[in-house]
Amino acid sequence: MIELRDITLRRGPEPLLERTGVTLHAGHKVGLVGANGTGKTSLFSLLQGELGVDAGEVSIPRDWEIAHMAQETPALERPALEFVLDGDRDFRAAEAAVAEADARGDGRAIAAAHAAYDNAGGYTAHARAGELLDGLGFPAEQHGWAVAQFSGGWRVRLNLARALMSRSDLLLLDEPTNHLDLEAVLWLEQWLRAYPGTLMLISHDRDFLDAVVDEILHIEHRKLTLYRGGYSDFERQRAERLAQQQALYEKQQREIAHLQKFIDRFRAQANKARAAQSRVKALERMERIAPAHVDSPFQFEFRQAPAVANPMLAMEAVSLGYGEVPVLTGIDLALRPGQRMGLLGPNGAGKSTLVRALAGELGPVTGRVTRARNLRVGYFAQHQLEQLDPEASPVLHLARLASDALEQTLRDFLGGFGFHGDQALEPVAPLSGGEKARLVLALLVWQAPNLLLLDEPTNHLDLEMRHALTVALQGFEGAVVTVSHDRHLLGATVDEFHLVADGGVRRFHGGLAEYQQWLSERRRAGRSLAAETPAGGQSAAERKAERQRAADQRRALKPLRERVQRLVREIERVSAELAELEGDLADPALYEADDKERLNNLLRRQGELRRHHDALEAEWMEAEEALETAQADGA
Repeated sequence: MIELRDITLRRGPEPLLERTGVTLHAGHKVGLVGANGTGKTSLFSLLQGELGVDAGEVSIPRDWEIAHMAQETPALERPALEFVLDGDRDFRAAEAAVAEADARGDGRAIAAAHAAYDNAGGYTAHARAGELLDGLGFPAEQHGWAVAQFSGGWRVRLNLARALMSRSDLLLLDEPTNHLDLEAVLWLEQWLRAYPGTLMLISHDRDFLDAVVDEILHIEHRKLTLYRGGYSDFERQRAERLAQQQALYEKQQREIAHLQKFIDRFRAQANKARAAQSRVKALERMERIAPAHVDSPFQFEFRQAPAVANPMLAMEAVSLGYGEVPVLTGIDLALRPGQRMGLLGPNGAGKSTLVRALAGELGPVTGRVTRARNLRVGYFAQHQLEQLDPEASPVLHLARLASDALEQTLRDFLGGFGFHGDQALEPVAPLSGGEKARLVLALLVWQAPNLLLLDEPTNHLDLEMRHALTVALQGFEGAVVTVSHDRHLLGATVDEFHLVADGGVRRFHGGLAEYQQWLSERRRAGRSLAAETPAGGQSAAERKAERQRAADQRRALKPLRERVQRLVREIERVSAELAELEGDLADPALYEADDKERLNNLLRRQGELRRHHDALEAEWMEAEEALETAQADGA
């Protein structure tokens, strides 16, 4: 187990932790939470031996293997699969020992090295690494790509896969769901639940924490407090404790009254739709845990937006894409005031493309988009963080939108987003990703939109800011279209879902539980997760395009099938030779002293054949997956 006894930990003049401690038992899964700057990442560094305590004692079993998820990855030329395999140090050591023994030609060393290689799971290592990459959203054809070919977000996924590949006793994950889509988050939940070691997890995704951890370690006021249960249990226990503090009582009551207004507003609609009923339940739950957030540094609400006609935005027979190849076709969509829509679908299916088109940043390839006269769009996307002026302060950014407003008015408004004192007046260049995301949200809220388009708005936001955003969206009177892997945000703010898959957009009749079932059914059927036929008919042009795609698909499948068949034949040939050779090795007479040279030759050939067999199997699995994916895409 891990023991921190009466520790003090400093980073700078002020202590992050002071005369505090905790005991974590082996095999437990622990979520580490606390406000930004309280020392979560520093605690990880302490456990990895990168930092020492200023006082107290840290006890971790000496023989424990500790794995962590790196936050940065250089532009390596190493193939992705090999990069992930590097996470299993036992495998790499056994692999090197086999190569060394083979080079020396020492029969006993070769036999011993191969036994160690087998014990290290060497014959399954490539398949295990491939499964991790598949689960995190990498198609089989990308397993051989160089790390440098992937963007920053996908390199973060590679770092995660490499950490999961390690044979660790203690696994430290810092924000593992950042840059993941919902499908990958659900896969990661299952993997972590089955992980046999001790897990410590920093995450701002409350539903992810609830699904994975059985304890919450909270850092507050320089102290460590361990709560039993998931994040929801922690919230409830902390709410009960804070509710007893008289100094917070009045603020607590104001917050509950604020939420009650929205609960009453939507309870009246509960008989109209199951989605509305589930939303009422989410709101009532927010009321119960409101006291846990009364000391939050974030509090804001959307300003009154101008009235707008119905529909506020309409798409008719719209195709969207980049260049000549459409990403989405046949879109018929009408947004009405007050509508709350969530977009679901596999990564890369076109959700962000649709949101960009709704925002007016991407024009239609075909079809018509109509916008109401008073439409005012508020669009949040991750690329906007890079578009901030690095030399301008938060106040100056806001003043550029409101030249007539008093500076104090701007500073008061920004205070609701956590920008206080000098930080509101200093350049934004050194701000963290979370702070920049809060500023972009502040600029969006100030402009009083009547249509909100939110593309992964909770990336980089901590739990308190996510809660504040959820509460603010409850009070928003306009329409909302949201893409997010944060299930709590979707469950509390969305009334209906649309599915973006297989080049189309259609209404999804169900909620997040039904979507998870939809994903599972596609996996069981062995189909691409994107293979869902859009509702409605097709135009003549679309039918022609479909026939062309089918013809292209048949041509594309031919070399894939031939590759699979060639690899199967080669595997069968190598397997037969290996079986014959192992039959020879079973002859006791071979191990007589006068037959040593032949024994060494046979062992060397056995090693060569096994390595060749493993390589062929890995290549065959990739080829099969590529063929299955191509077949599913054409289904």
